[in-house]
Amino acid sequence: MEFHEIENDSQAKIKVVGVGGGGGNAVNNMISSVLKGVTFITANTDVQALNNSQAEVKIQLGDKLTKGLGAGANPAVGREAAQESIDQIRNAIGEADMVFVTAGMGGGTGTGAAPVIAQVAKEMGALTVGVVTKPFFFEGKKRQEAADAGIEAFREHVDSLITIPNDRLLSLASKKATFVEMLKKS
Repeated sequence: MEFHEIENDSQAKIKVVGVGGGGGNAVNNMISSVLKGVTFITANTDVQALNNSQAEVKIQLGDKLTKGLGAGANPAVGREAAQESIDQIRNAIGEADMVFVTAGMGGGTGTGAAPVIAQVAKEMGALTVGVVTKPFFFEGKKRQEAADAGIEAFREHVDSLITIPNDRLLSLASKKATFVEMLKKS
């Protein structure tokens, strides 16, 4: 039996979409760690946060709805903003083979818009993976409940979901890490 090596120049098209403040921070951390072969996208209702993103593709979600001022910790506003910007989301995802959607759950944009973005990616035929963080315990019950509801909505639209509790990140941090450094990592 003889084996022949087949050269394949076509690499998988992988895109990482950071949604909301937490997702945008995650994308910036990945970019600064010099991750190669990936297209980075940031999607946010907050135009100021979007302007601080290092991503090559930026999507302002819900320009008419939020006027660039964010979702006010309201997931319904985040969801509606993503639906308003559905064509921009489709264009950014394009012909991706695999899409990672990352968000911090519990706020407005990440919690509400991430499921919409994941649904678009999956409908377009991409293998879709969600990576989310859950709020710190001290952020309160209301934010935790919003996160749990957002994660359940998100779960319906991804092929695989990775959930990271921020409290667990605290236990993994170096003893010398400042609180601000921990927030940046989450």
